[in-house]
Amino acid sequence: MSNHINPLAPGVSVNSHDLPVSKTEADGLVEELTKNGIVVLPQLLSEQQLRGMQKAFEVKLRRLRWNNFDGYQRTEVFRHMVEDVLLLDQGFVDVALHPLVKQVIHGYIGDNVELTEAKGWKSLPTNRDFHGWHGDAWYDQDETTEIHKEIKLAMYLTDVKSGAFNFIKGSHRRQHPRPVKNYEISGEQKSQVIELTGPAGTAFMFDTSGIHRQGIPVLEPRQALFYNYHDPSVPLQKEDVDYYRYHPLLLNAAFLGELTEDDYRILGFGNKTNYIPAFERSLRPSAWYQSFTSLHAAQLRLKEFHVRISDRLRLLMKK
Repeated sequence: MSNHINPLAPGVSVNSHDLPVSKTEADGLVEELTKNGIVVLPQLLSEQQLRGMQKAFEVKLRRLRWNNFDGYQRTEVFRHMVEDVLLLDQGFVDVALHPLVKQVIHGYIGDNVELTEAKGWKSLPTNRDFHGWHGDAWYDQDETTEIHKEIKLAMYLTDVKSGAFNFIKGSHRRQHPRPVKNYEISGEQKSQVIELTGPAGTAFMFDTSGIHRQGIPVLEPRQALFYNYHDPSVPLQKEDVDYYRYHPLLLNAAFLGELTEDDYRILGFGNKTNYIPAFERSLRPSAWYQSFTSLHAAQLRLKEFHVRISDRLRLLMKK
């Protein structure tokens, strides 16, 4: 049986930066995270902050990103991906550097921790188990026997009544993270599944080595953020190096006022550990990509031809 968690009362407005953060509260969250592998956070944002984030995120979801049209990426059927959300609105940065979030990540991982990825996605309605049970592989498992710690901070930007995040309590730090088949989930583990339904603004943190998935069915579109925090000095798996997944964060200068020294460290200011100079992805563009770029080039040439003809006609008319 799943445990449904709905931690927030709708309509409550809180300015996160005006709230004192007690060490006792943070220590309690770290203790719960250590024990269960997941912890639900108190409300982090005001209604105004959340609305700003929702509006900026919705704009990115209006169209597929292409050429000079900004938007989402689509590399799979049931999700629209929005990369680098720290560029979009002040609230996205405020969440990443929330005092309570910082205390929890320092308490669980240590001082040498950075925000290494900040993105979100829209999950589309489906009955298919397209994002099944797994732990998040990210470090080079051939180079170490240690199960390295990584935390994800998740936040819903829409109300989630179906297709909620599922997590098996106590499954973290037991094995290197990997995909897990349904038949591998024991009866005891099934009894420990947490299903995190909740309104927009629901936030939680989890150890990514724990077994988790997006629940099914997804009856309405779900929008959510996921921020990765880990030690950037840990060697990455080859797949992520080739993809340049954990590149240095892309930031909007307008949102970076009044940062502390700890904020600089968490955002990776000056850290070039995972920076790859002149990076170029090894995968070649598809035939569809080549076709669209060729068509676009032809359209630009046709537009230029029309401009030249119009200019000549104007000159003839003046004569």
